[in-house]
Amino acid sequence: MVGGVDWAVMWYAIPYMLQGSLVTLQISALAMVLGSIVGLICGFLLLSELVALKWLVRAYVYFVRGTPALVQIFLVYFALPVIGIDIPAFWGGVVALGFNAGGFIAEIVRAGLQSIDMGQTEAAKAIGMTNRQTLQHILFPQSLRRITPPLTNELITLVKGSSLLSAISIYELTRSTQLIISQKFTPFELYALLAVFYLVIISILSRISEYVEARLA
Repeated sequence: MVGGVDWAVMWYAIPYMLQGSLVTLQISALAMVLGSIVGLICGFLLLSELVALKWLVRAYVYFVRGTPALVQIFLVYFALPVIGIDIPAFWGGVVALGFNAGGFIAEIVRAGLQSIDMGQTEAAKAIGMTNRQTLQHILFPQSLRRITPPLTNELITLVKGSSLLSAISIYELTRSTQLIISQKFTPFELYALLAVFYLVIISILSRISEYVEARLA
């Protein structure tokens, strides 16, 4: 112990926290893929002419934005088995985070599509394109540059939100730290180290985000 800080326990914790970081990144990547697929489909449906599906998507988005992510995680992990849908903890975390991200991404996609000048839509209709063709070939390619920054921001939010999965005992970064604290009783050192781990991960993702945005620009 040097200067009141137990450096030995921090060095001891690093390998375990690296394992937890790997799980965090795996879950976050899978959840982002799932959320992007769901969000893209729902974003298109919000601008479609299918009234029933549009209202269903709106209800989904309203639920996601109006309830805590932790409650959504509990619903997936604890409530679904009651109705016969039993999902392993890892995949339950992926589904819960993907479900949450999908609602926000749907709004990002909708806003991006609606930000394109209406003249583009009118021109597409004038040459006989359907609503689906207009969304797919005219509006979405042009909106991609605009929706990329909020999408990458959603990925960063998702990574930070993955710490909530410690509540269902998934061995991700936060949970791995909690387990070591329960053994070593050094919360100050390990929670400080946990903050550094998240800062490094988020900083790397932010750099990647800036690079992608610059390429698209």
